[in-house]
Amino acid sequence: MAGFNILKHRLVPEHVILSEEEKKKLLEKYNIDEKQLPKILVRDPVVKAIGAKPGDVIKIIRKNELVGEVVYYRLVVKE
Repeated sequence: MAGFNILKHRLVPEHVILSEEEKKKLLEKYNIDEKQLPKILVRDPVVKAIGAKPGDVIKIIRKNELVGEVVYYRLVVKE
């Protein structure tokens, strides 16, 4: 499938890699360690497409008809 861009698919929500400062603020806000975040594998197609690496935190913004935007966070891990 040449030319297919997974990030343009209607079922794939927006994924954003947090900066180190944003990551620090997120962890402080929830008073957690990064290892307490839900995980996403580095081999995930979207993780690959956005160039995230292990240790990065990804903000996932999903549009929802009932509540507007719903935000999730995931820690990129090797396995």
